[in-house]
Amino acid sequence: MNTATTPSEAEKGLWANIFKNPASQAFKTWVAIINFWIFVSCVFLAGETVEPYATTHAKLFDMVEITAVIFFTIDYLGNLYYSTNRLKYFFSFWGLVDLISIVPTYLSLLNLTALQGTKVFRILRVVRVLRVLKMARIALQQLEHKIEASNPILTNLKIYFIALFSVVMISSTLMYYVEGDLYSAEAIAHGQAKLDEQIKATPLPADAPPEASKFMPTDPMSGNPIPEDKRFFTSIPAAMWWCMVTLTTTGYGDMFPLTFWGRVIAAATMLMGLVLFGILLNIVGKTIMVLLFGEHITAAEDTPATREGILRMMVDRKWITEHRAYEIELMSEEDIKDKFKNV
Repeated sequence: MNTATTPSEAEKGLWANIFKNPASQAFKTWVAIINFWIFVSCVFLAGETVEPYATTHAKLFDMVEITAVIFFTIDYLGNLYYSTNRLKYFFSFWGLVDLISIVPTYLSLLNLTALQGTKVFRILRVVRVLRVLKMARIALQQLEHKIEASNPILTNLKIYFIALFSVVMISSTLMYYVEGDLYSAEAIAHGQAKLDEQIKATPLPADAPPEASKFMPTDPMSGNPIPEDKRFFTSIPAAMWWCMVTLTTTGYGDMFPLTFWGRVIAAATMLMGLVLFGILLNIVGKTIMVLLFGEHITAAEDTPATREGILRMMVDRKWITEHRAYEIELMSEEDIKDKFKNV
């Protein structure tokens, strides 16, 4: 009789630990899996913009994308199901990021003809890069629950490199789709076809220069042309080189945006470079103080205790079980007071 109910209870406890107990090994394993697929999906997202690899290995790119989205979907549904307030999580920033990061793939699988080849579909492809923010969310969650009990300098470096990777990935992707998309092979072919139709309807003057019959992409905001020797952002990896140079130095000047929105993205990237540089200096300064002067970096002892911290301490001392700690975590303060007022 009892053995029939044990597997379901164990399974329930396992999934609860994965999504609700940051101190459990199941949670840490799932975090490692999700981080792995986030990194892989971002690398393949960048690779999709490089020809001829995108066409030659199209099936591989699709297979990796679908596999990654399966894991992200499980993660999203698990976080939604085990959230104390599901409606609040659904409309929260991180909940929307989790949802938006998987919706474009499902829309592309549905093969909606109304979206194919439109700006809407391109925007949906861009928002896939938001899944990189999940890595930042996981890092912040680990820092909040103090999962990383090792050297805090290593933890800070981990968070710094996650932030750096997030900025590089998001900025490069936006620059490629905002500016590079104007002179992609598809855009050039489409623009040339429209120009040829106009020339057929209204022939050019006999003294018109040869360049008049060749399509020239322009900035949709200013109307300024983008000549061939200024078309730098031909892929996300190419934009990554520009992003790293912009973040770490004043720029080599070999790549720069010409469009209005491209310059807006460049300005935001420069500001983020200053922020990341300040964070790095802080980490390096602490490291020097530890290595050269023997100072110790410890958490403040007067940090107020949280419910999660108290419950984790009680579980570590085996005063209560992890399942009981999970039940108490879901209780309101009034319920806890009523439950333990006579203890």
